[in-house]
Amino acid sequence: MSVWVTLELTVRDGAYADLKPFLEEKLPAVRGFDGALSVSILFEETSNKLLLLEEWKSQEHHQAYIAAISENGVMKELLSYMMGPPDVQYYHRVMI
Repeated sequence: MSVWVTLELTVRDGAYADLKPFLEEKLPAVRGFDGALSVSILFEETSNKLLLLEEWKSQEHHQAYIAAISENGVMKELLSYMMGPPDVQYYHRVMI
């Protein structure tokens, strides 16, 4: 069973214009990472909230991705656009 992951972040004032090309450049690597099934990005301009909605084969696959981008500097670069670290939540689909 897959796992859904949400990462909620607050973009620093004025940083979205620079963040968007960074995301466009990096998203193909996320989507191509082992275990990634889908990645969507939502942005709310009034609050500067960025929500990444991701589906992964497992929580372990997602955590391996986080470890990889923490080692290669991508996470540090992403966080440079943000007010702080992401709020990460893991969810499992409920079939009702």
